[in-house]
Amino acid sequence: VILFIIASLAHKTTYDQIHKEEGVRKIDESNIKRITGEWSNFPDIGEEFIDYDHDYATDLDIVGNNSLFQMINSTGTYYGRRRFVKDLLNPIFSDKELEKRHEAITELKNNYSFCAETEYDFSLVGIDEDFPILISQLQDKKRFIKNSYLKLLFKISSIITCLTLLYSIFTKSTLSFIILNCLIIFQLLLWIIGYLKANHYVGTLKKLAPKISRYDNVIDNITKMEFTTNKLDEIVKSLETAKIGVKQLSKIASNINQRNNGVMCIILNSLLLWDYKNAIDLDNWKMEYSDSVEDWFYTLGELESLISFANLPRICSNMSLPTFTEKNNIIDAKNMGHPLINNEKRVCNDFKLDNNIYIISGSNMSGKTTFMRTVGINMVLARAGSYVCADSILSSKMKIITSMRIRDDLNEGISTFYAELKRIKKIIDQSHSDPHTLFLIDEIFRGTNSVDRLKGAEGVLKELCKSHVSGMITTHDLEVCNLEDENPNIINYSFNEHYVDSEIYFDYKIKNGRSLTTNAEYLLKKVGILA
Repeated sequence: VILFIIASLAHKTTYDQIHKEEGVRKIDESNIKRITGEWSNFPDIGEEFIDYDHDYATDLDIVGNNSLFQMINSTGTYYGRRRFVKDLLNPIFSDKELEKRHEAITELKNNYSFCAETEYDFSLVGIDEDFPILISQLQDKKRFIKNSYLKLLFKISSIITCLTLLYSIFTKSTLSFIILNCLIIFQLLLWIIGYLKANHYVGTLKKLAPKISRYDNVIDNITKMEFTTNKLDEIVKSLETAKIGVKQLSKIASNINQRNNGVMCIILNSLLLWDYKNAIDLDNWKMEYSDSVEDWFYTLGELESLISFANLPRICSNMSLPTFTEKNNIIDAKNMGHPLINNEKRVCNDFKLDNNIYIISGSNMSGKTTFMRTVGINMVLARAGSYVCADSILSSKMKIITSMRIRDDLNEGISTFYAELKRIKKIIDQSHSDPHTLFLIDEIFRGTNSVDRLKGAEGVLKELCKSHVSGMITTHDLEVCNLEDENPNIINYSFNEHYVDSEIYFDYKIKNGRSLTTNAEYLLKKVGILA
């Protein structure tokens, strides 16, 4: 029996190690796909976070198909997933906190084995929408049984029952067996009376018991690490208490699941009042840890988010940490590129914005919109405390708002043009309320005629100039470029193409001044619409 137990434990250890190595290997394969550009096939696109009303979430490909989320997300739990998205879509970090995040992400970037193994450990927990319900229940300090004498009765009754059982087995006394039967019947009646209440009290914990025990392993592995950066050290220290609390919670959850078998449930409750014991244990646990439990899971989620951001500098070339300036509405980027474009295909540009509004003109497919998204996504990464895709970026901390992928709404009877009007009105309102704003508008008023488009663009840019915000608009209408002559804060830039042997080529490099070329007629002829 002893040899069998030893062999079983050894087998379980080996089995778990095999599964872990297989899991880490799959993580390695995913990271290779990130490098080669195959990440766009990853099924998880953060679909539940797609919000077309968000200031920039879909326009800058932060969530959705072919998005930043799809590319670098490696979170495996409910709280990790939401913390990662919060850091991308609603970042609010002080300068000191941004510096700590830079240091932490750099340390994680250089410790791939820890990141891969921790990602695997978190993946075993999994994403469960019931976790917030469990946390809410664990925070509820309403006691299962308030009467301490009643608790004492349950405890004494189970102890006497067990002692009577042992006495009956060794003495084989008829009287002791009669007393034992009476005690068992008494305890079964007590159990039946409180069955529904006790099961309701531990309900969600019972359902999530396996996930809690996996969290126990995750925390144990994390707290064994010694980090050099303040942020990661703070996470480890804050999880020291969690290590004890989650271990105890895991034990309670495991005890609850011991009674899943019907026969075992009756035996445990007839002898130990098992359901009452577990409910009282959970009651006592909540009295000690309910104020801290939510912080534990938020802290673990924060670590998952940082690990996801650490993926980016490993898979993208030309990455650096941004620096911030107290000056308003400044961006000074050297060799900036789009992180979602494969390393071999990425074209980078220098870019400097200093309380200006850029009108970017150019032909179809010349790179105007991609450049605008390049600026936007790098500013999102900078505000999240992440690496950015550039040799260097110096910027102000600006709120980002975009008008790019405009969608109509048939249910509300809203046309694409009217939807764009509402979006641009939102940009103007934000610029008035917060001058620390970076706006990005693609093909302004594309849904109307050229006369109204010019009038509209002129009106919008004049309003934005009043607020002293910075930003960019792209346009095919070269007449819009004349606004540079009316306002010194408006500057023209362009993307152009050239032709070699009747073939069109783009260099995707931004140039000073308005566009001097068009290619619509060429493209119409190329596809056979014009002769």
